[in-house]
Amino acid sequence: LLFAMGLGTTITFASSHWLLAWMGLEINTLAILPLMCQSHHPRAVEATIKYFLTQATAAAMLLFASITNAWITGQWNLEFMSYSLPTTLVIVALALKIGLAPLHAWMPEVLQGLDLTTGLILSTWQKLAPFCLLLQINPSNTSLLLILGLASTLVGGWGGLNQNQLRKILAYSSIAHLGWMILVLQFFPSLTLLTLLMYFVMTFSLFISFKVNNSTTINSLSMSWSKAPIISSMVPFILLSLGGLPPLSGFTPKWLILQELTKQSLAPLATLAALSALLSLYFYLRISYAMTLTMSPNILLNALPWRLPSNQHTLPLAITT
Repeated sequence: LLFAMGLGTTITFASSHWLLAWMGLEINTLAILPLMCQSHHPRAVEATIKYFLTQATAAAMLLFASITNAWITGQWNLEFMSYSLPTTLVIVALALKIGLAPLHAWMPEVLQGLDLTTGLILSTWQKLAPFCLLLQINPSNTSLLLILGLASTLVGGWGGLNQNQLRKILAYSSIAHLGWMILVLQFFPSLTLLTLLMYFVMTFSLFISFKVNNSTTINSLSMSWSKAPIISSMVPFILLSLGGLPPLSGFTPKWLILQELTKQSLAPLATLAALSALLSLYFYLRISYAMTLTMSPNILLNALPWRLPSNQHTLPLAITT
């Protein structure tokens, strides 16, 4: 299934024909569905069905848009999206695929129903193929992408504020980061790519550290000092890097994006995006506070988990951190 997932993404990467790109996205979706519901938990099955419905809708829209484009222009090439109707439809379909606001509502729900490993695949690898298409179509109407990006940064900031579930917080942080990438997509595509790679590394290390701790709520994080003290001293750095604080690597893409937006004389937009980053920073700080500065009450229930040594490979976590 992982191989088929990789194959789908690679087909989309390699294609310059709309049908082939659509086919790659479909293979990708169909390959991750069994991985999502492998635990047979009702929540996992529900999340899988939600994911399947949104991805099928997005794929149908994409197919419709490419057929419309072929009907108007007479060719199927990805690069020549000169008409505004098919371009807008394609952008909206891909926004639904990666979960940009205001088409984001499936993302926290789906991520909440999955285990952390599949959630990691969903929030990193599954974003690659749609982003590859978005980078290639070179859109003519700039305001749509800016609206999507700004809405995503704001929703990603507001949505995560009073969440207690880590996976939902991660979903909202994913929405916010994708919003940052979309904002700068048409002005400086390589910067979008840099942001995407940074986001992948930080999200990977965060997901794996939560998996080592075996924690899915903020409350269960307060036991991590006794289970894995080194991890719980490192994770706040990852979180603050996701929030975009200066000495850490997550600051670089945000700084460059704000600079690029001011160059394009979109200073109000840049201000709003920077303010929405403060909202995200609040809930990252909340997680790191719960992880490092609170001690869990040592009742019997909480004293059990850390007695069992974890048998997971921590090398990838160490490298990405």
